[in-house]
Amino acid sequence: MSPAPAQPGAPTTEEAIAEGLNEALIRRVVHRFYDLVRADPLIGPVFHARVAEGHWPEHMDKITAFWSSALLGTRSYSGKPMPKHQAIDELEDAHFRRWLAIFRHTVTELCPERTAALFIARSERVAEAFRMNIAMHRGDILTFRPPLTREEYP
Repeated sequence: MSPAPAQPGAPTTEEAIAEGLNEALIRRVVHRFYDLVRADPLIGPVFHARVAEGHWPEHMDKITAFWSSALLGTRSYSGKPMPKHQAIDELEDAHFRRWLAIFRHTVTELCPERTAALFIARSERVAEAFRMNIAMHRGDILTFRPPLTREEYP
C-alpha cells in the first residue's frame, strides 16, 4: 500500500516526516489509541470479542504496519482487513464515529499539527471506505448515504 496523493491544502507525507513522523511515532499512536479503545464502552466490547487478550501485541504490530504502509509507504502491511470487518454484524455508524473520535483525540494529543491532520484525513478515508464496503456487503442501498458526522471525544 503506497501513500495516497494529498488533496490540495491537505498535509503531505513529506511535511509530516519533516515534523517527525516515523515508525516510532506511529507505534506510539497505535498503542495509545488501543489503550483508549479497549476502555471505551461502545467499541471496546467489539474489539474484546475478537482480539484475545494474548493477541493484542500481534494485533497492534499489524495495525502499526498498516499505518506505516499508509503514511510512509513502507509496504510492511499485507493483510486483508475488509473481510474481517464485514463479518462484524454489530458494526454501525456509531462505532465508526467513536473510532474516529478516539483516533482524532489520540493523534491530536501525540502528533505535531500537520502530522495529526494527515493521520485524521487518512483515518476518515479508511472509515468511509470500510463503512461503504460493509454496507454493500450487507446489501444496503447506498444512494444518497450521507458521510459520517463527527463525534466529539470526551
